[in-house]
Amino acid sequence: MRTDPSIKNLIFDLGGVILDLSVASTLQSFAEVSGIEPPRIKQLFVSSPGFDSYEKGDFTDSEFRDFVRKLYKIDVSDDMLDTCWNAMLVNIPLEKLQLLETLKKTHNVFLLSNTSNIHVNYINNILIKRVTQKSLDDFFHRSFYSYRMKMRKPDAEIFQQVLDEAKLIPNETLFLDDNQANVDGASKLGIKTVHVVNPNMIFDYFS
Repeated sequence: MRTDPSIKNLIFDLGGVILDLSVASTLQSFAEVSGIEPPRIKQLFVSSPGFDSYEKGDFTDSEFRDFVRKLYKIDVSDDMLDTCWNAMLVNIPLEKLQLLETLKKTHNVFLLSNTSNIHVNYINNILIKRVTQKSLDDFFHRSFYSYRMKMRKPDAEIFQQVLDEAKLIPNETLFLDDNQANVDGASKLGIKTVHVVNPNMIFDYFS
């Protein structure tokens, strides 16, 4: 492993690091059910604070679905909305889950994800079940989810809460994320970081 031998704690992002992610697939799904052109779908997605609010736990699942219906002017079932929302969650490679289990033997391994209840349920009931009967939390010593913590990366408060609750020393901790803003946010607290620029980078890093 090429990490600093002083590293005792590993904090992983989920989407784009452990889980194969395609936000474009969700945007395309919204376009198909709404009839709105994809560029406008993306513009509304990026500019509407409701998506971040849902990941901060400010909306219930029902309130989030109603927000999406109003935003895109669509009248579809809850199941269809969930299918669109979950379309971005492509796959969790078994090899990555096996890597996490290996790393747990030598390090304290944590998950810190900006995510939502609908996504976590789908991951546990569909994606994980394709390869194992375990749940996502089983692959970490502890999981931290934005919607339960009522805060999101890259805000300093979410990283500080993880450090405090898990009793971690920043310079003994490595954070891996595919979003540069999140990496920068962790760095400001003295956490060592890796910007994951492609989905298989962690295999090379921990080879």
